[in-house]
This record gives sequence, C-alpha cells and structure tokens, in this order.
Amino acid sequence: MDVREEVTRIYRESIGILSVSLLGGLFAGTVLGSEAMREGFRQFPGLLLLLPAFLATRGNVYGAFGARISSGLHQGLIEPDIDWDRRLVNAVVASFINGIGISVVIGGLSWAILQALGRESARLVELVGITFLAGLLTSVVLVFGLLILVFGSYERGMDPDNLIGPIVTMLGDVFGVVFLYFAIVTIGVVL
Repeated sequence: MDVREEVTRIYRESIGILSVSLLGGLFAGTVLGSEAMREGFRQFPGLLLLLPAFLATRGNVYGAFGARISSGLHQGLIEPDIDWDRRLVNAVVASFINGIGISVVIGGLSWAILQALGRESARLVELVGITFLAGLLTSVVLVFGLLILVFGSYERGMDPDNLIGPIVTMLGDVFGVVFLYFAIVTIGVVL
C-alpha cells in the first residue's frame, strides 16, 4: 500500500469518530456552561480548580488502556471479544485502579492547594467524595465503552489506533462532565 492509499484509509476511518468527538465536546461544554453546573461550582468551591485535571486524566489513563488493548489485538495476544483473558482482565483492573485512584488524588490535592493558598474550599471529604464517585462512574463507562468500540472496529477491519484518541477524548469529556454533575448532586444530598 502506498502512502496516499494509507493516508486516505486513515482519514476514512477517523473522520466519523472525529465528527462524533466534536459533537461530544460541544455537549460537554454545554453541560459545563449550564446554570446547574455553575451552581455546583458555587456550592463546592475548588471544583473549578480540579476540573481540568480530572478531565485530562480520563484521557491519560484510558488512552493508555485503549492503546494497550489495540496493541494486544495487533499482536494476537488478545481476542476481540469480552471474555475472561488474563491480559485483558489485568488491563481492565489496572485501568480501574489508576482511574479511580488518580481521581481521589486530584480531589485531595485540589483541597490541599486551596488550603495552602488560603482560598475558600469545600471540605476535603466533599471534594474527594465527588471525584471518587465521578471517577468510579467514568471508569465503568470508559473501560466497557472502549472495549466495545475497539473490538467492534477491529472486527470490521479498521485500525483501532486511528480511533482511540478521539473516542477517549469524547467519552472522557462527555461522561466526565455528566458524572461530575451527578456526583455534585449526590454528594450535596448525602453530606
């Protein structure tokens, strides 16, 4: 396959998911700009500080997860189905631990930074509770969403490496923001 054919194939595989990713980003921005979300930021000072880190780590953790799964598929180490496979289970468990763990760290660090700067902050238990719950929920959606999309694209003859970045970005932003709002509401009621 020559360079032109390869570039055309990559473009054809990527354009659809890039369009969906664009729409997902617009949706996430709409949710972030909503009055309900702004009220959550007022109710729990410090959320605005942790928001960029929370959303960025969705891409970092689950981008690595998707790349690991894609590499396993290309090497024939993982079969493209959700079944009990030691490598697949290890990758899923590691992603859950990393995704949830870094969410808790982000909540704690945001609180600590605001305390050190003498700025107003929600209580530590509130920030950590919100990031834990949102991190847990996004982990479930991102792990299983990525598995379905990566395996599905691979079985259709597409290269998952062309799709992982936009998929992770879109799913991480959309569900990260939605579940962050859900966690704000839940923690606001519980605590």
